[in-house]
Amino acid sequence: MTRTPREARAQDGAEQAAALGPFFVTEHHAPARSPGAPWRSMQEIVDSPRVLDERVAAVRTFLAAGSGSEPHAVEIRVAASVVHLGLVARLASPLLARALLQREVEPLTLQEAFWQPQLGGAFPLSLPHPTASTAPAGAADPDSAQALGAVLVDGIALTLAEAVARFGVSEVIARGNTASALAGAARMVAAARPESAADARALVEVLMARPALQGSGRYLDDGSFRRRSCCLIYRAAPARDGGLCGDCVLHARSTTA
Repeated sequence: MTRTPREARAQDGAEQAAALGPFFVTEHHAPARSPGAPWRSMQEIVDSPRVLDERVAAVRTFLAAGSGSEPHAVEIRVAASVVHLGLVARLASPLLARALLQREVEPLTLQEAFWQPQLGGAFPLSLPHPTASTAPAGAADPDSAQALGAVLVDGIALTLAEAVARFGVSEVIARGNTASALAGAARMVAAARPESAADARALVEVLMARPALQGSGRYLDDGSFRRRSCCLIYRAAPARDGGLCGDCVLHARSTTA
């Protein structure tokens, strides 16, 4: 079957992104149409409290099982923060890759993104076929960065942050989660494509300068990223002394205490 230019571009972009790792793998569906079962619109996470409740409960059980605890031993806000970080990271990765590798950023809402809510890694994600390339001059081009920031930072991530706030996930933690998701995506890009490392970091730095993320994290002199809040996952351990993420602010506190 002959592919349309739009479908060909989507396929080429999907193949480039998939080579970066599982968090960059996506399926594609026709714009303004549902891909059908078993896909579900991610808008349900916001519109249906039950859907988010189920996701938080499932992650809470998953975290507890990892340490041999009962689900109630894991604070609900810890599970909700991990849910937020996971959702943002899964969406941020392919969007950042598209901006870097294909030089295009398209509007996207949770209503247009479809998922299969599996646990334990990168859940299946389907995004609309691209409609028209914005063709920015470069990955860190101001227009490209502003477009990605509007879609992801001020749109998707903020909407998800508002949804998990009822579980006690503060704005500071949610902002840090978004910063961590972006820096993590850039780090995976750099690992798979060293020639794109500088562009990936530059794009993240532009996004971090947006009002919604200012002060939520920064790159250190050694090139690593350090967020200025904690996602709380260390508190899922029985004694609240679990391991820290590589970019956690608590690393700095522990070395200066």
